[in-house]
Amino acid sequence: MTDGRQQVRHAPRWYDDDAGPVVRPYAMTRGRTTSTTEHRLDLIALVVPEPAAQDPGRDQVLSPEHVEIVERCCTTPQSIAELAAGLDLPVGVIRVLVGDLVDDALVHVTRPVPPAELPDVSILREVINGLRAL
Repeated sequence: MTDGRQQVRHAPRWYDDDAGPVVRPYAMTRGRTTSTTEHRLDLIALVVPEPAAQDPGRDQVLSPEHVEIVERCCTTPQSIAELAAGLDLPVGVIRVLVGDLVDDALVHVTRPVPPAELPDVSILREVINGLRAL
């Protein structure tokens, strides 16, 4: 039995209010999932600003997220993981944004030394023992 009113069905919500904007990371990277930079951006790679990053006119051509990354790195070099945590953005988005900054020569990235290139611990111990024997 109806009283002449139509029942309105609401579509089920597939996200919660705490999730925040769903499209934002995609929009920040313009749909890109990788940057054009040739550098491998590990989680512990440090982002260090270049002198060109101090140019006051740079803010006019950069997105707010790019500016925030440069400003955070100006005080202390930051790792990719620290930037992602500090800006509350996915690591993939930070990698794309940092890649843009590398391409624009506003920052450079120092990569950690791969374990294969580190000196062998046993050789270092032998050197120390040899120095002690002198």
